[in-house]
Amino acid sequence: MSNKQTSKDIILIGAGIMSATLGTMLKELMPNCNITIFEKLDKAGEESSNVWNNAGTGHSALCELNYTTERSDGSIDISKALNVNEHFQLSKQFWSYLVNNNLISNPNDFIMPLPHISLVHGEDNVDFLHKRYEALKENPLFEGMEFTDEVDTLNDWIPLIMEDRDVTEPIAATKVDEGTDVNFGSLTNKLLDHLEGLGVTIQYNSTVEDIQQMNDGLWEVRVRNYEHDTLAFHNADFTFIGAGGAALPLLQKTGIPESKHIGGFPVSGLFMVCNNPEVIKEHNSKVYGKAKVGAPPMSVPHLDTRYIDGERSLMFGPFAGFSPKFLKTGSNLDLIGSVKPNNVITMLAAGAKEMKLTKYLIQQLMLSNEQRLEELREFIPNAQSEDWDIVVAGQRVQVIKDTEGGKGTLQFGTEVITGANNTVAALLGASPGASTAVHIMIDILNKCFPEYMDEWKEKLTEMVPSYGQNLADNPELLHEINETAKQALKLEQDKQLQNA
Repeated sequence: MSNKQTSKDIILIGAGIMSATLGTMLKELMPNCNITIFEKLDKAGEESSNVWNNAGTGHSALCELNYTTERSDGSIDISKALNVNEHFQLSKQFWSYLVNNNLISNPNDFIMPLPHISLVHGEDNVDFLHKRYEALKENPLFEGMEFTDEVDTLNDWIPLIMEDRDVTEPIAATKVDEGTDVNFGSLTNKLLDHLEGLGVTIQYNSTVEDIQQMNDGLWEVRVRNYEHDTLAFHNADFTFIGAGGAALPLLQKTGIPESKHIGGFPVSGLFMVCNNPEVIKEHNSKVYGKAKVGAPPMSVPHLDTRYIDGERSLMFGPFAGFSPKFLKTGSNLDLIGSVKPNNVITMLAAGAKEMKLTKYLIQQLMLSNEQRLEELREFIPNAQSEDWDIVVAGQRVQVIKDTEGGKGTLQFGTEVITGANNTVAALLGASPGASTAVHIMIDILNKCFPEYMDEWKEKLTEMVPSYGQNLADNPELLHEINETAKQALKLEQDKQLQNA
C-alpha cells in the first residue's frame, strides 16, 4: 500500500450496520488505516440495526410493491425494483466473501432463507399485481417468481392467512422462494468483533458533540465519554457519520454547504408480535401488502416470520407513530433542534405539501389496540388479541430537501451526503438502507477515495464479484454468485430449519 494509504486516520460515528460495513471494507482495502468508532450507547447495533427495530427483510423488491409503480398508461415501472435487487445482491456477495474467508462465521445467526410474498385484494389490485408479475418474471433477478389467484394454491402458500377467509372478492399473490430474513444487529456485532480483532478502536458511551474541519483539512471531532466523564478531541483525514437518525444534526455541525437546506421528519413505529407458538408455526414467509393512501413506503403492512436469537417468531406491522426524537434513545428536543435558519423554509414547505402523510400519522396515533387488531385481521382473519403483544420499533428520519420538484420535498429511501472535498460523508434516510449497505459504501468509496479506486479494483472484485457490472445483463454471473451465496450463507438448508 502507498504511504498515503498507510497514514489515513478514519473516524466512524455510530456502531451500527453502516459503520460496521464501511469499516470492514476499508480494512480489507487499506489494512494499515487507523479506524476509530464512536458509539453513544454501551453496545453496538442497538438503534436502527437492532433486530426489534426493523422488519429484518432482505430488501430486494421481491415482495415490496412500493418499488414498482403503475404509469399513467397502465404499464409498470420496474426500474427501482431492479436497482434495489441489484444492490442487495452486492450485500449477499460481500457477506459470502466474509464467510468464505473466515472473517465472520455462523451465517445463519444473521441470515435465513424465507419466501417473499406479495398479497393483494380487489380487482384493481389483482390486475396491478399480475401486470407487475408479467413485467418482472422474465428478468434474471426475479427468476422463479410465481403468480396465483387460485384459492387452493394460496391455501398452500399462506395457510394462516387463508384460514377462515372470505374469498368472495378477488385475491392474488406472487411468491419468490429465494427471499431472506436478516438480523442486522447480529451481523453488525460479527463485523465489529472482526474489526476489533484487527485493532480497530470502538469507544462506547461516547457522544460526538462537535465536528469541525481544521485549517489543514483534517476533521476535529469532540467526543464526550459519559462512562469516564472525559472530553477528548480526535483528528481524522476522513469522517463518516452513520449514526442513524442522529446523522442529520451531526451533519449540520460540520457546517459544510451540502448540509444546508436539508431537514428531517422523524417517524416511529410499532409492531405486533405473536406470543403463541402454535400460531407462529402456521406461517413461514414474509407477506407484504399495499400501503394505504398517504402512508410512507416504510409503512407497507406485512406479516413476517422472523428469526431472532435462533428462535422463530412472527410480527405484523408496522403501525406508524410520531415522536420528535431522532433516535429511539434520543431527546424530545431533536426535531426542534434540527430546524435552522437555512432549512426552516424547507421544513415549512414540506409540512404544507405532506398533508396526506400528516393525516395518516394522526390516524395511526389514534388507533386503539382493538383497531390495530382489526388491521391484523385483514391478514389473519381469526387473530386473537391474547396471542399478540405490542413492541415499539425504531425511529426513522425521512430526509426533507429542496429538489427540482420544489422546496421541501420528502425523500423516501437512503441518501449519502458528502462535502469538503469528499473528506466527510453522512448517511441519511431510511429503508432500504441496511439491506443495501454494501452498495452505499461502494458509492462512498467512489466519492471519497477516488484516487485509490483503480488500485482497489481487483480487491473489490474479489469481495464483490459483480462490482462494476449489471447482473440483470449477466445471468451467468448472477447464477454463479447465487450458488456461492447459497453455499456460503447456508441458504439451502431451509426446509429442516424452517419447519422445526
